Amino acid sequence: MDIDLNADLGEGYGPWRMGEDDAMLALVSSANVACGFHAGDPPIMERTVRLARQHGVDVGAHVGFPDRQGFGRRAMQIDTDELAAMLVYQLGALAGIAQAAGHRMTHMSFHGALGNMAAADAALAGPLLQAIARFDPELIISSSSSRAIEGAAARCGLRVATAFLADRAYDDDGLLVPRKLPDAVIKDEASVLARVRRLLQQGTVLSYAGKPLAMPVRSILVHGDTPGAVALAQTIRREIEAGGGRIVPISQQMA
Repeated sequence: MDIDLNADLGEGYGPWRMGEDDAMLALVSSANVACGFHAGDPPIMERTVRLARQHGVDVGAHVGFPDRQGFGRRAMQIDTDELAAMLVYQLGALAGIAQAAGHRMTHMSFHGALGNMAAADAALAGPLLQAIARFDPELIISSSSSRAIEGAAARCGLRVATAFLADRAYDDDGLLVPRKLPDAVIKDEASVLARVRRLLQQGTVLSYAGKPLAMPVRSILVHGDTPGAVALAQTIRREIEAGGGRIVPISQQMA
């Protein structure tokens, strides 16, 4: 089994760093890089892309609301056309930095509240996926399970690689449960590992209410800002390889 090991990185700002990006880039096969709206800035983006290139790690744009103070996890009411333009702005920023660094942007993913809203609302997902297709129809959409995003991508001719968020709980429809709920973010390493093992062996994950959900995925994501993220990524990587799997970025899986 080929599986991508993915992390959200580049989420500092100025002299402030979040997460252990250097260590994570030695473990993962792809990275979602913050593009300056919810986190990140041009020097951090450039440094992250250059390190990713050195490690042979794919980079993708991690796009979110313009909400640094709330880390992009607060819902914002923004006109859809304006939001689509903000999305293209972020894609263009990372694509340009990657090109200048001798790397290339292979995918994109939605961050935080923007991702949750698009995943649950086909009327929002449609225009956003159309904007992505206009920017680069070859980009892969890395997304947690979402009929809204998957349907919009199919209509736009875009490829979707479903990502399993190892440390986040899902509802019975396969959407992420709100972070305000108890245990929405799963911090116990043994629990996360059990979820990964079940996914790899059975192709299912238990929902927040205990319902088995089929989840055909190409990628397993670890949040770079989660405490102990590096150790967790190491453990997940060992689990994949111990089961005979290979860590392969989604761009190579879908080539």
